[in-house]
Formats: sequence, C-alpha cells, structure tokens
Amino acid sequence: MNTRTLVILSLFVAIGAALHFIMPGIYMGMKPDTMLAMMFLGIALFPDKKNVLLLGLVTGLLAGLTSSFPGGLIPNLIDKPVTAFVFFGLYLLIAKNMSNLIGVSILTGIGTIVSGTVFLTSAYLIVGLPGPFAALFGSVVIPATIMNAVAMFVLFPIVKTILKRTNLMQQAS
Repeated sequence: MNTRTLVILSLFVAIGAALHFIMPGIYMGMKPDTMLAMMFLGIALFPDKKNVLLLGLVTGLLAGLTSSFPGGLIPNLIDKPVTAFVFFGLYLLIAKNMSNLIGVSILTGIGTIVSGTVFLTSAYLIVGLPGPFAALFGSVVIPATIMNAVAMFVLFPIVKTILKRTNLMQQAS
C-alpha cells in the first residue's frame, strides 16, 4: 500500500467524517450518511482489496463514533465493511461496461441503499430500532441515496481531474 494513496484516502475519510459530524439527525436520531460518498469515492479511484478493507473499517469506526443513532457504533462497524466490499464487487463488475461517471453515481445510490439496509437490520437485531424500519428507511436512507448519488456525480470528475493533473493517481496506483 502506497503512502500517497493512504494520504488521499485519509483526506476522503476526514472530509466524510466532518460532513457526518455536522449533519443533524433528521428522524429518530438517524442522519443521512454522507461518509458513504467519500468512502465510495476512495474505492472508485483506488480499487484495491486492501484499500477497501481499510476504508470500510475506518469509515465504520468514525461513523459509529459520530453517530446520533442510539447504539449506532456496532451497526456502523458491521455496515461499512460489508457495504465497502459490495460496492467494490459491483464496481469491478460494471467498471468496463459503463460510463465511469454514470456508473459510479448509480453504484453510489445502490451502495447507500445496501448500507442503510445492513445498518437498520443490524441495529434492529442488536439494539432495536427507535421507530418502524420502513419509516427510518424512507425518511433517512432514501434521501441519503439521492444526496450521495448527486454528490458523487459532482465530486467524481473533479477529484479525478485533480488527481490526474497532479499525477497523484498514476503514482498512487
């Protein structure tokens, strides 16, 4: 694993953590997970199993520590690594067959839905839910899906261009 890659991934995680920390809980203590977009950005730009594992674990820990959901640490520690590898697998399957920008944006939406489902299911089984599953899913996961897909559509080409212009993408790979 390259030091430059680690630094770039750390920046993505830090930005995601800051966004997640300031995002208010919107329904029953649950907040849209803005860290996911940054985790998915890191995976799409540096698709490697080690990077995916590292991003999943660190993002899960930081999301759990900044969660406003009651008992949200453990579900986040389960959710993020699972979601990271699901996104990675899907990314590898469609990366060659679809426009990168459209494909990554769609995968971000799918990944956010997977994350929300795994989070709510694990929270239900471990600590219980403060409200109905469908209400939490509809009021938090669906808006987060749209928000993350739009954020990826805007951020992906910008970050990819910056990394190419500074030669960080070629050096980090």
